[in-house]
This record gives sequence, C-alpha cells and structure tokens, in this order.
Amino acid sequence: MTNPLLSRSTLRAAGRVAATVTALAAVTTGVVIAQDVADPTGGPGTGLAEAELVRRAAPGPQVADRTDVAGLEAARGAAAARQRAEAAQALAEEQAREQAAAAAKAARDQAEAASRNAVRDPRGAARAMLAGHGWSGSQFSCLDALWAKESGWNPRARNAGSGAFGIPQALPGGKMASAGADWATNPLTQIRWGLQYIADVYGSPCGAWSHSRATNWY
Repeated sequence: MTNPLLSRSTLRAAGRVAATVTALAAVTTGVVIAQDVADPTGGPGTGLAEAELVRRAAPGPQVADRTDVAGLEAARGAAAARQRAEAAQALAEEQAREQAAAAAKAARDQAEAASRNAVRDPRGAARAMLAGHGWSGSQFSCLDALWAKESGWNPRARNAGSGAFGIPQALPGGKMASAGADWATNPLTQIRWGLQYIADVYGSPCGAWSHSRATNWY
C-alpha cells in the first residue's frame, strides 16, 4: 500500500526526477562511447563524421593495388614485345641465310652447267665469253683459228717439246691456276685464263692471231 504520508503530487515529482536522471545518464554514456570510438587513446576525439572524412581522404590499399597491377601489366607487355622483336629478327636472319645458301647453290649449279657445256662445246663457251672483255663477235674467227692451231680446242692437249698445256697452251700449264684450281680438267677455266692472257698481252684475239702467224707462237 502507498504510504499515506506521501501525497500523490509528491510521488509524481519523484517520478519526474528519476526519469530526468535516467535520461542524463544515457546521454552521458553515449558521449563517452563516441569519444572512445573516435580516439581510443583517450585524447580529445575528432568525432565519428570527421574521422570518416580523414579515413576516406587517405590513400587506401586498393589504390596501391591498382598501381601495382598496372605496372605488372606494363612489364609483361614490354617483355612480350621484346620476345616478338627477337623472334622476328631470328626469322629474318634465318631467311637471309637460306637466301644466301640458295644463291650460292644457284651459282654453283650455273658454273657446273657452264663447265659441262664447255666440255661439250668449248668454242661456244669461248664465243659467249668474248663480250666480257668488250670484244665483238668478229673476234671469234681469230680466236678459233689461233686455238685450233695451238691445241685443236683439246683441254688435255700437251706439247711434247715445251710442255705447254690445255686449250690456250699455257706454258707452264700451272699458270692457269690463277683462273681456278681445276685448270687441268676444266675447259672453262682454261678459256677464262687464255682470254685474259690475250687481253693483257695482245689486246684482242685478232692481235694474238696476227702475232702467231708472224712468229708461229703467241
């Protein structure tokens, strides 16, 4: 039962005081909690809103991560470009070697074909080589007469008395090595040497033939 000594107005006043105390306690507790969150060290707090602004303004780990990824991608791209350039250079060098080898083989094949042709037709080979010395086709008749007299166009002809050898009758035969190591068997090498000898000494096949008719040698 209610103490008869306390009036209803007294009880109502006491209730209001208790409610006020409870409210003040709640507000005070909230302030303390806010300070603890903003500044765990116990110093003056910046407040939750200001702390959030500071956190957002500072560079976060995500920005650094994006920078690292971009740098890694750039390095990978540069390495790939380097590898492509090296592969292209290696391919170009290989192609150049193959082309050089093919050109060398073609030259060898051509020389062998010319040599075979010279064996079958040394006169035809000599006629074709006149232009290389700037001589016209009219010079061939003199050359033909000269070497027909000397060797009969026989690449193995040897003069029993002097030892002169080959189509141009070089004396000694080893002189023709300046035109090729195969001078003893290749009529093309002998013709090449003989034409150069005529150019150096007589100026032309007709000049050499004229001297041969006058002296019986050239």
